[in-house]
Amino acid sequence: MGLVSELKAKASGVAKAAFCVALALSVGACGGSGVLGGLIGTGSNPTPTFDLSAPTNFGSLPPRARGLLAVEQPTALQILDTEKVVIAPQPGEVAYLSDAQWVDRLPKLMQARIVQSFENSTRIRAVAKTQDRVNADYILVIDVRQFGIQAYETPQAVVELSVKIVYQRGGRIAAGTVLSSHVAASGTNGQAATLALDQAFSDVLVQMVKWTSRRI
Repeated sequence: MGLVSELKAKASGVAKAAFCVALALSVGACGGSGVLGGLIGTGSNPTPTFDLSAPTNFGSLPPRARGLLAVEQPTALQILDTEKVVIAPQPGEVAYLSDAQWVDRLPKLMQARIVQSFENSTRIRAVAKTQDRVNADYILVIDVRQFGIQAYETPQAVVELSVKIVYQRGGRIAAGTVLSSHVAASGTNGQAATLALDQAFSDVLVQMVKWTSRRI
């Protein structure tokens, strides 16, 4: 009986191991979609994830610039350097939405969409990220001043960026400005908040492309 019990135990262990391998392969195969991985990583109620878009319509633009532009990853205070969505319930009070998050850390996501916006405009000869280590003529330096929902009074998305064009050689500042946009939000839930923030950010990106194109 001892031998029989031992054989049964081994068979059970093999079956369990085979099931675990099959489950691991299933998760790996489905991981590309992010759905199953999200459920496993955050439980049965994963936080809804939202993206930012890059505009394609810029209206009237100046002639195509000749220089090569490199975009630095925007700098931001720690409260904004996250994938979480910021909301201000009251003046001077900052919190995070519980039902929304960005697809990546905000500065990294913003850099990707800024580069994409310049590419969409076709008004810059070439554009890249500074991490690409290209020999650029100009560096676009961005600091995130505000990027969140003001929930008091009338809810609105507020995006404000400080932007500087810096000569690659010598590091001298060629030009600087502050770009901002305020867009009314239909609510303070995750979907309404991220939609308003995306619209405000797209407006700022159009401003950025126009302003930069006229100065390089």
